[in-house]
Amino acid sequence: QVQLVESGGGLVQAGGSLRLSCTVSGRPFSSVAMAWFRQAPGKEREFVAGESWSGISTNYAKSVRARFTMSRDNAKSTSYLQMNSLKPEDTAVYYCAARISQQGISNAALYGYWGRGTQVTVSS
Repeated sequence: QVQLVESGGGLVQAGGSLRLSCTVSGRPFSSVAMAWFRQAPGKEREFVAGESWSGISTNYAKSVRARFTMSRDNAKSTSYLQMNSLKPEDTAVYYCAARISQQGISNAALYGYWGRGTQVTVSS
């Protein structure tokens, strides 16, 4: 059974930083491509960042580009989302997701595995 477990969320002041982690078990980490999504209260879930199947490139939502950086540690089966210069509008539950499809970096429907989410709250 594939499991994704997020950690690292919390409360931070605007301008601060957080690093989210997502550890994958139950499937070889090299066989999945990872992504991060978020959902703010009253809003639809939205794409934040995701890696290509080759792992060579990473796509970011326009709203987080240049502030967030996604990376992975294959030895630890863990994906990371480094979030800098946080803004109150970044407040949301952040989910990591894994896909085995080689297509569709930002398409949530192509991700078959999801974590339970971690809350990020940015105060002004």
